[in-house]
Amino acid sequence: MKPNKTYISAFLVLSLLLVVFFGINISLGSVSIPFSDTINSVFGGTTTNNSWNYIIWNYRIPKAFTAIIVGSGLALSGLLMQTLFRNPLAGPFVLGISSGASLGVAFLIMGSSLFTSLFSFSIISNLSLAITSSIGSFMVLLSVLIVASRVKDSMTLLIIGLMFGSITAAIVSVLSYFTNAEKLQQYVYWSFGSIGNLTWEQLGILLCLCLLGIILSIVSIKTLNALLLGENYARSLGINIKKMRYLIILATGLLAGGITAFAGPIAFIGLAVPHLTRQIFDTTNHKILVPAVLLYGAILMLLCDTVAQLPSSASVLPINAITSIIGAPVVIWLLVRKRKMIF
Repeated sequence: MKPNKTYISAFLVLSLLLVVFFGINISLGSVSIPFSDTINSVFGGTTTNNSWNYIIWNYRIPKAFTAIIVGSGLALSGLLMQTLFRNPLAGPFVLGISSGASLGVAFLIMGSSLFTSLFSFSIISNLSLAITSSIGSFMVLLSVLIVASRVKDSMTLLIIGLMFGSITAAIVSVLSYFTNAEKLQQYVYWSFGSIGNLTWEQLGILLCLCLLGIILSIVSIKTLNALLLGENYARSLGINIKKMRYLIILATGLLAGGITAFAGPIAFIGLAVPHLTRQIFDTTNHKILVPAVLLYGAILMLLCDTVAQLPSSASVLPINAITSIIGAPVVIWLLVRKRKMIF
């Protein structure tokens, strides 16, 4: 195990990078704003153009904070799932939570084509998308929790979660087949993911959900460390596996479900960041990994969002595409260089 000073230095570097990428992120956008004016606005000073204050405080800063919350939450939920199932390919959406959210949104957007008398929405707002997405995530999460009370093996629960995802994905496919092109395009656009549409009020709700998930994760650190050596070892330490499994699944549901509700299904971050973090810190101790993935996930999401926002252009690339384009080659390179996966 590395000396504590090494970990402290790594955390300081990550914290500094977080501040740097936050500053870069709010400095770039479709409207060119001098960096000095951006800094003045952040610290309550005056800017050359009064409209820049509105852009910075009502669009760029909320978007940057959303990126931090989304990146941290997905990275942590991915770590929880990989440890619970002892599977390096497990991600935050492995239990079908994302598919449940997609199903809720699919019913809202495309349901009117199949159930005209039941679904007739003339106005679909960001809030309505978040509500239906949350309902879909909650229903799948509730189903998984019920199943978790009846199965003893985590691998069985993993397979059942994948089946829930397949069922919901199949229903979405049926809805897509019967809907018109305009609504299908709207649904596809939502599936790209977006972190730039949240108001301060919605950001507050998302933050509360993620903070609750983080607190539950911190409470579960002892269990997570024990699960690395198997459930039998954890039981020998007096840990109530069924109770802690509920807790970990609930934490993942709050993190992944809340993020999907407000930002859409964002891929890669939850799967890759835990592996990238283990490569840097070279440890499996969750007392170190939990805060590390929170920082690493936030940094990577800020970087991806900065790249997605084309400088001096009104066009914004799909955040899902950027997370995979940037992250996947990095993970491949690290794993090839290390020649083994720390887990």
